[in-house]
Amino acid sequence: MAKQFSTILYEVEKGRARITLNRPEKLNALSRELQQELHEALWEADNDTNVHAVILRGNGRAFSAGYDLTPLANRAAAHDDGYTAVYRGGRTYDDDAWQLEKAQRLRMAIFDMHKPVVAQVHGFCLAGGTDVAFLCDIVIAAEDATIGFPPARAMGALPNNMWIYNCGPQWAKRLFLTGDTITGAEAAKIGLVLKAVPADLLEYEVEQLVDRMAMIDSELLSANKRIVNLQLELMGARTIQRMAAENDARAHLAPSVREFGRIAGEQGLRAALHWRDGKFGDGRARVEGPELRDENGYLK
Repeated sequence: MAKQFSTILYEVEKGRARITLNRPEKLNALSRELQQELHEALWEADNDTNVHAVILRGNGRAFSAGYDLTPLANRAAAHDDGYTAVYRGGRTYDDDAWQLEKAQRLRMAIFDMHKPVVAQVHGFCLAGGTDVAFLCDIVIAAEDATIGFPPARAMGALPNNMWIYNCGPQWAKRLFLTGDTITGAEAAKIGLVLKAVPADLLEYEVEQLVDRMAMIDSELLSANKRIVNLQLELMGARTIQRMAAENDARAHLAPSVREFGRIAGEQGLRAALHWRDGKFGDGRARVEGPELRDENGYLK
């Protein structure tokens, strides 16, 4: 019998485990509970001899719209509770880095586990959603998916960072330095994802690929995943994840980050997001051709 979780769905069939982020009403925002359960499910799949490969996907309209920001509006109150009086909160740079590293260790299970993980990306794949997706071994996206890291505008840097290994430094900078998004089809053109397909064919595309993997001995799959990941490690991929967490803690000291938190606390998260994103128009980049925009910042 498959293990039961509260914020994800977990099922095993035909040599594959399917892990579905299951907070559709929150666009699969990554709460602490969801991240912990995802970590547990990944290692459950890795330990199951019936599983050869894993599909990671989201329920509803999104893969994941990012980290759960709901607690942000209550952060001031959180500093007064009994927990943060004893344990680390986010009061200092080191506290912040410690918390980021702790959460990062949960996500790194995707990279560290022996069996391959294929991300099935549709709808929104933003912010923390990209941290999860790009740790996967292969990412296949719907052509109309929306991919990017808008929090780079006023909330910090990336606490995980695998972008450069997929799309190179220039496109990584183009998207980080503006927080703009691109479509799944555009992400495929720059190598950020393996490929993009029409949304109605996404599930088929992912499952037929994983079915082909499932015909191979899981030990061979493990050997071939691990040798590629070891090459990534020799290129600094693991070290840069640790540095990314510390860099994000540093970025949290920026005045705009404090202002975002103030607005969220006083006016609510919706107002803070409007303050962050409103001036960027449609918030989109264009991979090919000129970025002609109207007076409101929308691509023509």
